[in-house]
Amino acid sequence: MSLINLLRKNNRITLFTTPSHGQKFFLFHKFAQFYKYDISETDAYNPCEALLRAEQRASRIYKTKSTHFLTNGSTSGIIAAVLACTQKGDKVLLWRNAHPSHLNAVKLAGCEPVFYDLPVIKEWGIPDKTTFDLIDKKGIKAVIVTSPTYEGIVSDIKQLKKFGGYLIVDEAHGALYPFSDKLPQSAVNIADFTVQSLHKTAGGLNPTALLHVNCDVDVSKALSMINTTSPSYPLLASIEANISFLNSQRGRKCINDLTENIELLRNEVKNVEFGGDDLTKILIKKEDLSGFELSKLLYEKFSIEDEKTNEISTMLLCGIGTNDKKLERLKKALKKI
Repeated sequence: MSLINLLRKNNRITLFTTPSHGQKFFLFHKFAQFYKYDISETDAYNPCEALLRAEQRASRIYKTKSTHFLTNGSTSGIIAAVLACTQKGDKVLLWRNAHPSHLNAVKLAGCEPVFYDLPVIKEWGIPDKTTFDLIDKKGIKAVIVTSPTYEGIVSDIKQLKKFGGYLIVDEAHGALYPFSDKLPQSAVNIADFTVQSLHKTAGGLNPTALLHVNCDVDVSKALSMINTTSPSYPLLASIEANISFLNSQRGRKCINDLTENIELLRNEVKNVEFGGDDLTKILIKKEDLSGFELSKLLYEKFSIEDEKTNEISTMLLCGIGTNDKKLERLKKALKKI
């Protein structure tokens, strides 16, 4: 039985257990259905076995040694990966301006952080990709690489894998990559550890994510150290459903439609310049406007909010929920700027 079907099961056992709402008492009625599916590790449900099977199915879909469901975002995946593959005192290499979870993971593991700086793509005002020469340092046990960056700049993970230590890739913004040939190659089948956020581009709920493992390191102990013993099974079931959708014919068509619609927008809008490696990160700039001025104009005049802006360019994040109507609205706004 899948985790999703387990939650739909009509349980006839009277439960004197947690959660105390008993799937029938709703403090917030708009979440009534969520309460109904909010269970714990009781004999009546036994969700642990269903969760294990769901993760094993996910591993087969992604072709990894193991895939783990996360309900504390990619942050927990980064921390678990570092804890699992290092020992106290090891040196871990990380980008100086990376997500705070990278440095926090190193600190929690009792490791020594070693920093590298990324060059800036001056014409866009954004960090460039990580290259092998930046991480080719002696005595490093593991390296954490952000690919793609917020703005959709993707590193050559195959080249970086030649690094001698463990390669941990923060692919939080690349959860659609394994399911489309029009998007950059995923690190899932290359890096030792790859973390993806389903909620960023793949249509998942905050803060669902995945940790993919492609080496012989067992991350289960590390995950148990940082995760709650009372996980949200509705969120975990949503991860199972999310992966099933992405891997389905309908899901792949949805991703294909998304990329085709973005390509159409890029071809039709001639008055702004487009950049980046990832179609789903619409990175734009306009002559005579700073990135902040462009962002403000989109927001105040056209009620369109971007994801990230700098002095030169701005980036609008797209994903499963970005339908043709949203892109058409953006297209019209850009043409009027």
